Amino acid sequence: MEFLQGKLNAQVAGNRERNAYYDGEHRLAFAQEKFYEAFGGVFQSRWAENFCALIVDSVAERLRIEGFRMTDDPNADRDAWDIWQRSYMDDDSDSAHVDALITSKSYVLVWGDSDSKPVIQPKSANEMFVLTDPADRRKRLAAYQEYRDDWGTLHSRLWLPGGGFYKAIREEGDKTWREPEAGPNAFKVVPVVPLLNRPRLSGKPISELDRVIPVQDAINKVMIDALVASEYAAFPQRWVTGMELEEDENGQPIAPFRVALDRMFHSEDPQTAFGQFQAADLSNYVRLAEALTQALASISRIPLHYFLVNSGQPPSGESIKSAEAGLVAKSRQRQRSFGESWEEVMRLCFAVLGDRRQDACRAEVIWADPEYKSESEHIDALTKLKSLGVPDRQLQEDAGYSPGQIARFDKLMAEQMERARVQAMVFGQAPAADRLNGSAGGRDEESGEEMPEAA
Repeated sequence: MEFLQGKLNAQVAGNRERNAYYDGEHRLAFAQEKFYEAFGGVFQSRWAENFCALIVDSVAERLRIEGFRMTDDPNADRDAWDIWQRSYMDDDSDSAHVDALITSKSYVLVWGDSDSKPVIQPKSANEMFVLTDPADRRKRLAAYQEYRDDWGTLHSRLWLPGGGFYKAIREEGDKTWREPEAGPNAFKVVPVVPLLNRPRLSGKPISELDRVIPVQDAINKVMIDALVASEYAAFPQRWVTGMELEEDENGQPIAPFRVALDRMFHSEDPQTAFGQFQAADLSNYVRLAEALTQALASISRIPLHYFLVNSGQPPSGESIKSAEAGLVAKSRQRQRSFGESWEEVMRLCFAVLGDRRQDACRAEVIWADPEYKSESEHIDALTKLKSLGVPDRQLQEDAGYSPGQIARFDKLMAEQMERARVQAMVFGQAPAADRLNGSAGGRDEESGEEMPEAA
């Protein structure tokens, strides 16, 4: 347990800077002393020019899960969606994605409640660590969780392969853990699934902020220098020569003039000369900040117009599609990576129920389309696809409707047809479908003979 606790502590330490930058708490060690003199009480250690949150949120908002297919059935799996909704995963899955993007990983625990129903619990990398087999990164050797409650008690939990589960506590002020207690665990594997951001075959997964933070620091440096220049050098400094200054009782010189818009400088001494220095040009700072922001956009693959650089008329139509192509591709890659983990999470949920879908190797996640499209263009494209024979249900998915909405369509359509049939009976007119099939009786238009009603 001590070994895994040390691994968790090292993981937490590595994530501290990433979490701080996402929250907008940036290090300002490079700031000049005059910055703290003028703005220390305003900004302190926080900085508002926070692009780190924008970079993470731009990807996270395109990672929306709408359902699961656990078998070859083309429809979404309702049982899987019931489990998902019961665990509040519409909201918690977004938190899991955000944490994985920030810290490079988050975790999902699958457990059974008192009624033996599966429960999904996302966990932060600040409280959970999973040890994997060096020879097989998908094989989990142990999972360790540690958290502190509101009374200061430290709780730890340990999962091992083959059904091992142990928990222990340490009261505030104690130096040792109490004797661990074994708990029930029906799983034969460690029931904690990592969500890894940009996993690699060798090396650790990559946070979205690892390559961004140095550029963010450079932008902060430039903007801080611009603030200092605006305070001390952005207005013209005046000078005067040839004037004898009066001193106070302490020998300190007294300013000869009170500067204001409605005041003039004058001196009776003909040797006095007045002048002013040129004000600092802050546009140089702006151009440098824009160049660094463009580098930030290139590194993160976030469209430049998201940063409001050279903001004027925003892009539209095909230009915005082209600008967002990198972000869309990046989001799809995250969907594939996270999707593998979510599929395993759902298989573990069905393992809790003893359902055969625990072995559904063809399971897949139904993601919302990460590409934003105009409604008219989107529907027009779907209409053309229908002419190629694409089934209606697939078109409804492509249109952005969730599996739950699509399931309601069948019920609503049946109710609509029933209302039409009742109205036809009341007003003495067969429904349009019956008239087209010739099943409602009436008179033959060619012979004029009465046609019998269909049996």
